[in-house]
Amino acid sequence: MARFPFAQLDVFASRPGAGNPLAVVLDAQGLDDAAMQAIARWTRLPETTFVLPADTPGADYRLRIFSPRREVPFAGHPSVGTAHALLDAGRVAARDGRLVQQGAAGLLPLQVQGHGPTRTVAVRTPRARVQEIAAPDDPRLAGALRGLRLGALPPVLMDGGRRWWLAELADEAHLRALRPDWDAIAALAEASDSMGLFVYARSPDPVYHYAVRAFVGAPARFEDAASGAANATLAAWLAAQGALPPQPGGFYRVSQGREVGHDAILELRVDADGEVWSGGRAVQVVRGELDWPA
Repeated sequence: MARFPFAQLDVFASRPGAGNPLAVVLDAQGLDDAAMQAIARWTRLPETTFVLPADTPGADYRLRIFSPRREVPFAGHPSVGTAHALLDAGRVAARDGRLVQQGAAGLLPLQVQGHGPTRTVAVRTPRARVQEIAAPDDPRLAGALRGLRLGALPPVLMDGGRRWWLAELADEAHLRALRPDWDAIAALAEASDSMGLFVYARSPDPVYHYAVRAFVGAPARFEDAASGAANATLAAWLAAQGALPPQPGGFYRVSQGREVGHDAILELRVDADGEVWSGGRAVQVVRGELDWPA
């Protein structure tokens, strides 16, 4: 039985229990693909990450991301949370506020600001693209959107490594009160090869500018506590429509997860080149070692 340094964090949160949980194996040398998948299945968290030495010049480390079912090429909260864990453990050091992550999505830079509990990390996400803009009465969306009061922007299918249908709702109160039609969302996800439905609404709250909810329809059915990648596709869509909040530097905050017992705050920024950065704080909850056959 081999031992591997291990951490568990809450990502996009400043207190335990508020964010999206993540498990990190800080040094995964000696684990093969089957072992990584078995560990991810055992943790039963949305994602588990495995850190390996970089084999590409310019990268600080190599990252592999697994859900309980399969390996994932990119996800936001695992990228942000792993960087926090590595910084806390002293395994990497930011140079001029920057780290570079190597993974299936290529080399992705991360920006590091601050230290300790107030530190934030943001990853430059893969470019998200509009796949299709739909009419509100599109029959494919009818079930998933039935009874919802929509906002000004039309529903859109975005691809940022994972595909999501985005739909703006009329206001935050309506978004927080809605009860999803899981059968309809699952059917939409399967028919469009997407994750499901991501709804958003502007907010007058002084802390955040949007409230969002992410309904994963396939292969499982659940509401995501906080999704950096899904929010990045929203940021790309808002930027394309000239609908970003009127904040300096393309920066805004998002609230997600209250309806499932969390209270995450995500920070999004669209830079001058149109690149989307997704990030926030993280707090470690577990530190120790994982005993697992190598």
